[in-house]
Amino acid sequence: MIHIVTADGRAEFAALDGLAGRGGAPGADVEAAVREILEAVRTDGDAAVLRYTEKFDGPEAVRGGIAVLTREDLKTALESLPDALASALLHAADNIRKYHAKQVSEGYEERRTDGTVIGQIVRGLTRVGLYVPGGTAAYPSTVLMNAIPAKLAGVGELVMVTPPRGGAGTDAAILGAAYLAGVDKVILAGGAQAVAALAYGTETFPRVDKIVGPGNIYVATAKRLLFGLIDIEMIAGPSEILVVADGEAQSGGDPTFIAADLLSQAEHDPDAAAILLTTSAQLAEDVVREIEQQLGNLSRTDIARKSIDANGLVIVCRSDDEMADLANLAAPEHLELLVRDPLGWLPRIRNAGSVFCGPWTPEPVGDYYAGTNHVLPTSGTARFASPLGVYDFVKRMSYTQYTREALAAAKDDILAIGEAEGLTAHTQAVRVRFVE
Repeated sequence: MIHIVTADGRAEFAALDGLAGRGGAPGADVEAAVREILEAVRTDGDAAVLRYTEKFDGPEAVRGGIAVLTREDLKTALESLPDALASALLHAADNIRKYHAKQVSEGYEERRTDGTVIGQIVRGLTRVGLYVPGGTAAYPSTVLMNAIPAKLAGVGELVMVTPPRGGAGTDAAILGAAYLAGVDKVILAGGAQAVAALAYGTETFPRVDKIVGPGNIYVATAKRLLFGLIDIEMIAGPSEILVVADGEAQSGGDPTFIAADLLSQAEHDPDAAAILLTTSAQLAEDVVREIEQQLGNLSRTDIARKSIDANGLVIVCRSDDEMADLANLAAPEHLELLVRDPLGWLPRIRNAGSVFCGPWTPEPVGDYYAGTNHVLPTSGTARFASPLGVYDFVKRMSYTQYTREALAAAKDDILAIGEAEGLTAHTQAVRVRFVE
């Protein structure tokens, strides 16, 4: 059962510190296994990918080799979907595209009166890999959230990898979403071996500049170990939601709503965290009762139960200010504001991945439809990290041009700094241009 804590200046901090799955590192056995896979793929390429795919996904998964799906294949998958699902994915894609289009940056240039030109060029990455999990974690919404910002950024080629499901049994919804989002091709391979193949490049897998997308602990570890050879967006931890409710009826803090919203993240993972901050002891008790009632009606009851028992937390706070302070301390992935004037509360919030304002904006609105990205910082990293966006798929390059006159005017300042740093070759590169 979810635990209720009454804030007293100590108990609430101890309770937040005790949440599992926040910032934990993989065990040595996981890292050793992943290192072995990475080295095998680096050395043997496709052959190693096939060996590990057969080991982890079964012989059916490698029958016929490594399958590569084209845009035409993805279009066929989209056309096979029920009309209602295809329409929903199309509407979601439109919302995501409109929201992220405002993040596109075009760079700038400054021309000074002395003839100096300085500027910045913003370019999309040449090639990006998108990892999409299989099994029960096959989410078409995640394809849209990762791929659409990449294509808006101007990424030259977007290659998606996803585990094979008995050969041709790959989820059509994932492939249809890939078509809508502009994915260029899909390679049916998963696990750390697919991540390694994208990073190193093989006969089938093109070498990419960046890899994004969620995955299990082996996929996450592979991304972490390969960072530097390629870029990654983040190392995602278990999902989390924090609800702030002032307990007033007009704020929409219905215990039925709150319980459902907490469970919407608890069903993801046994280590997922579901937290309620409220100034109402009565609401706290009502929500706990409601959670117990709703738990039995879920398709993933066992997972949600483990999450609620291990990482479910209700803190009864002494003021709105205390709720805001604790919310910022937790820096949650998802933050719901069920308070009077939720938009007016936004200046109080410094640390959150995505904020959902008011009783008619449950977290799934952002997960699936509104257009804001659902790839969010977890494990308290919202203190310094941001949601995935167009800016994650570009690189910035600066350029400078000085005239002889401009360099002459700046010469003494440059020499003074270079001499202070003891870098005589730096200063000589300037002096040599003005030798009489």
